[in-house]
Amino acid sequence: MSDVFEQTVYTVRKQVFKIFGGAFHIYDPDGNVAFYSKQKAFKLKEDIRVYTGEDMQTEVLTIQARQRIDFSAAYDVFDPVANETVGALRRRGFKSMLRDEWLFLDTSEREIGKIKEDSTTLALIRRVLTNIIPQTYHGSVDDQHVCTFKQHFNPFVMKVDLDFSPDLNKLLDRRLGIAAAVLLCAVEGRQGT
Repeated sequence: MSDVFEQTVYTVRKQVFKIFGGAFHIYDPDGNVAFYSKQKAFKLKEDIRVYTGEDMQTEVLTIQARQRIDFSAAYDVFDPVANETVGALRRRGFKSMLRDEWLFLDTSEREIGKIKEDSTTLALIRRVLTNIIPQTYHGSVDDQHVCTFKQHFNPFVMKVDLDFSPDLNKLLDRRLGIAAAVLLCAVEGRQGT
C-alpha cells in the first residue's frame, strides 16, 4: 500500500459546477490535494476513479458497481498500482431507507465491518429536511470504532471529513475507507440527504 494512504485525516469535497459526472478533491490535513476522484458520466454502472492529482496521471483506486441499478449495490475497490483487490462496499438497501448503512467486505466477500449513520431519529429528520442537518457516519471493524465520516453543513457543496484516528490498530485498510468516503459523497450526496 502506498504512503499516500497513510494520513489520519482527509477531507473530501465535491467539485462545484461539474456538468457531467462527479468529481471530488480529497485533501490531506495540511489542505493539499492528496487525491482527485472522477466519476464517469453516462454510465449505467457506477465507475469512479481516484488519482494522485487533477492531472489524472496516476490512478490509485478504482471503485466499480457490480450491477447497473441495485437497491443494495456492491462496489468493488481495486488498487491498480498494487494490482490487487482491496475489498468491497455494499449498501444495505432496506436498512438504509431509515438509516444509511454500508458494509465493509474483505476480498473473500466476508463482512468485516459496517458504516452506520449516527442515529435513526436524525436520519428520519434528514429525510424530511434534506441536507439541513449534516450526516455523520461511524465505521467499525470487528465491533471496534475505526473511522468517522462527518459531513459539513453546506447546502451547495458536499464536504465530508474522514477521520481514521480511532483506528489505533489499523484494522481498516485506508484505501477501503477512502473509497467509502468517495461513495458516501457520490451516492448518498446524490440523494440530497
